[in-house]
Amino acid sequence: MKRLYLALLGSVAATLMATTTMAAGAPAEPFRSKLPVEGTAPGFDGAVTWLNSAPLTLKQLRGKVVLVDFWTYSCINCIRTVPYVRAWASKYRDQGLAVVGVHTPEFKFEQDLTNVNAAVGRFQIDFPIAVDSNQSIWQAWGNRYWPAYYLVDANGKIRYKQFGEGNYDKMERAIQSLLAEAGGKPANAADSGLVNPPTPAEQMQPDLERLGSGEAYIGYRQAANFRSPERVREDRSQQYSVGALAVNEWGLSGQWTVGAESAMADQPNAGVAHRFNARDLHLVAGPGKAGASVRIKVTLDGQPPGVDHGADIDAEGNGVISATRLYQLVRQPGKVRQRRFEIRFLDKGAEAYAFTFG
Repeated sequence: MKRLYLALLGSVAATLMATTTMAAGAPAEPFRSKLPVEGTAPGFDGAVTWLNSAPLTLKQLRGKVVLVDFWTYSCINCIRTVPYVRAWASKYRDQGLAVVGVHTPEFKFEQDLTNVNAAVGRFQIDFPIAVDSNQSIWQAWGNRYWPAYYLVDANGKIRYKQFGEGNYDKMERAIQSLLAEAGGKPANAADSGLVNPPTPAEQMQPDLERLGSGEAYIGYRQAANFRSPERVREDRSQQYSVGALAVNEWGLSGQWTVGAESAMADQPNAGVAHRFNARDLHLVAGPGKAGASVRIKVTLDGQPPGVDHGADIDAEGNGVISATRLYQLVRQPGKVRQRRFEIRFLDKGAEAYAFTFG
């Protein structure tokens, strides 16, 4: 019995040693992300030009994780995401992430390369941008949103999609997951933190709990809640007036020509009024001609905005429209309440496109 017992002990010891040796010699299974494969990424054919880079293809980027960012420069939802995308591009560049912006315009003025270049400089974007003025890339990807994000793995497969602003933690965790998969092992604890970039002026995240107003287009193609008593005469100059407004209603005053995308001020002192309920009010507007500038005057409830002025005007409500872009005209740092906003364009020629809020 003693010999059998000793023999069994020896057999068990030998088995354990063999198992340990095999485990030590066997390579560990490479890390695999749990993100599902959602198809093959279409690429960037159809870009009219590239900014910050020579033209790129997904074949050239094979081996890297690629974040594709569909945006357009006057979209407030896109503007508020820029600090995060820029921070991801910087933080993970050396770990194998390539960020590619796809600038697909909503308005005609966003097709102008001068305007796009100015926005890239203003937002300090240094990653490659495919200029998609004909919406070729947009259509190839089947995209329908600004902003929209597609995360492509090192083999060219779409593994994660996200539409609209927010959920930055989910996007960054997905980036980390695919970078770990490309490297074959889980990310280090030191690399698992999340970015927290500064978000100044119009890039500050919206106050959703107190947001009671939505985007309002001024051009007749998408306009809603227009309350000037005069009926819009499409593409023809007309005098308008505006009286009392309910929340989220707006109207024109003075001489305007209302077009499909925007309204143009035909005389000095033409105005737009909007009753809104939100912390921030923005207006997409332009001077009408390249190199021109238009002075503006903003009031809230008939008074200068004071501490509630936005980044693009002063406390007296004075500002200048010198480029076609989004202007932040109201930011209420204290109590948010329903307000009547009015802007007068002191010089003729200004174009007003859309109100957005935050």
